[in-house]
Amino acid sequence: MNQVIISAATEGETNPLVPNVWEMGVVLVGFAVLMFIVVKFVVPMFEKTFAERAEAIEGGIAKAEKAQAEASAALEEYKQQLTDARAEANRIREEARAEGAQILADLKEKAAAESARITAQAHVQIESERQAAVVSLRSEVGTLATTLAGRIVGEALNDDERSARVVDRFLADLETQNAGVAK
Repeated sequence: MNQVIISAATEGETNPLVPNVWEMGVVLVGFAVLMFIVVKFVVPMFEKTFAERAEAIEGGIAKAEKAQAEASAALEEYKQQLTDARAEANRIREEARAEGAQILADLKEKAAAESARITAQAHVQIESERQAAVVSLRSEVGTLATTLAGRIVGEALNDDERSARVVDRFLADLETQNAGVAK
């Protein structure tokens, strides 16, 4: 049986391991046509798409860099405005403190002036009341002294002029005694 297989292979049949020339030619022509189509149509489309994507990416990067630069500029401007606002707030605060101190000084000055006025008015009022009390006490002491002297002497001292002199002398003596004690 082995012999039958070997003899059949040698009698004109082709070897399956050796390629057929016509098949290789057809495959080569088909490959060349396919390669021409790919090089002529497909590769330029890929190149165009690749270029568009690269351009879009580069444009996106440029836009991102531009946006980053704008954001940095806006941040710097914001920081500057914030610094200016803080300086302005500090200036306003200092002005308010100075103004408050001035108002406080004015109020203290007005209060001191009002206090001095009230104290002076009180002194005047006290002095006038003291004078009124002295006058009132002189007349009452004079009346009492005259009545008492009349009882001691045993006669009525109704003479107003005489009783006024006696009272004045008595009060003058009292004042000199008080002045001596006060020294």
